[in-house]
Amino acid sequence: MHKKGQVTIKDIARELGISPSTVSKALKGHPDIAAETKKAVNELVQKWHYKPDPIALSLKIGQSKTIGVIVPEIVHYFFSTVISGIEDEVYDTGYQVMFCQSNETFEREIRAVETLLSGRVDGILVSMAKTTFEFGHFRKILDDGVPLVFFDRVCEEIETDRVVVDDEKGAYDAVNHLINTGCRNIIHLAGPANLKIGKERKEGYIRAVAGAGLEVKQENIVRCDTAQDARLIVPGLLKRDPRPDGIFAVNDLTAAEAMKIIKTAGFKIPADISVVGFTSGMISDITDPPLTSVEQHGYNIGREAAKILIERIENRAPDTPVTRIIQTLLVIKGSSRKE
Repeated sequence: MHKKGQVTIKDIARELGISPSTVSKALKGHPDIAAETKKAVNELVQKWHYKPDPIALSLKIGQSKTIGVIVPEIVHYFFSTVISGIEDEVYDTGYQVMFCQSNETFEREIRAVETLLSGRVDGILVSMAKTTFEFGHFRKILDDGVPLVFFDRVCEEIETDRVVVDDEKGAYDAVNHLINTGCRNIIHLAGPANLKIGKERKEGYIRAVAGAGLEVKQENIVRCDTAQDARLIVPGLLKRDPRPDGIFAVNDLTAAEAMKIIKTAGFKIPADISVVGFTSGMISDITDPPLTSVEQHGYNIGREAAKILIERIENRAPDTPVTRIIQTLLVIKGSSRKE
C-alpha cells in the first residue's frame, strides 16, 4: 500500500494492525513498546515519509507557534512593506506567519478570521477592510483567548493593542505645505468615514485649512480613495470655477491617477495644480513629476505590531492595551512647489 497526501498516525496504526496510541509511543521510544513493534513503525514511517502534523502537535502543547496576519491587499506597496517588517521581526523567534488577504471585503475578512482560528494560531495581526462596519468576528478572536493587534487601519470599538501612524499630523503637514507654497483652494480626496485613517487625515486637512484662516468648504472634501474613483470624480473638479490649485489625496494611488487626469486636461503640475499623496512608496518615484507624499514607515509598523503580538502571546506585555504611534515624514518631491 502506498499512501498519497498527508500520512497520519492512524494510517500507520491501521496498516500495522495496532492502536494509534501504540504508534505514538513507539515513535517516542516508549519502554513499554516491544522492540520489533518500534522497528516496524519506524520502517513504515520512513517508507511513507510521515511527518508529524503541526496542528495536531499544537493541540498537545497548546501552542502552534504560528501568527496569523490579515491585510486588505498583499500587492499594495504599503502592505507589502508592513509584511516585510512582520517577517523580519518574527524570523528569529521560532514563530511562523500565515497570511490572509481580505481583498477589502467584509465577508473575506470574516472567513480569514475563521481560517486562522481553526488553524489554532497563537495571535492575529489585522489591518481592517474598508467595507467592515461590524466587528463580531474581531470580538470572537479575543473571546477565544487569542491576542489581537490592529495596525494602520484599526477598529476603535475594540479595546486591544494597536500600531498606527500619526495620520492627523501627517495630513496637517501635507496640507500646510500646500498652503505655504501658495495654494488657496485645496481639494481633499478623502478616505472612507468608517476608517479611523480616513477620519484623521480629513481632520488634519481641516486643521491646516482653518489654521491658515481659509474657509473650510465641505464641497472641497470629496470621498475618492481609489484610481477608479479618481477617473470618475477628478475631471468634474477641474471644471469648477474657481479651479482647485491643490489636491491632497488620502493615498498615493489616488494621487497618481489624479495627476494623470490633470495633465490630460492640459494643466501643469505643480505650476497650475500641486498634488500631495500619503504613503510615499514606490508610486511616488514613478509619477511624472515625482509625487510629494507623507512617508508612512510601513516596515516599522510591521515590526512594531509583530513585536507587541509576540510579547502578548508570551505574557510579557503590560496588562492594559498598548497603542504605539509611528511618526510620519513629509517627503517633498516635484508635484508640489518649493516652499
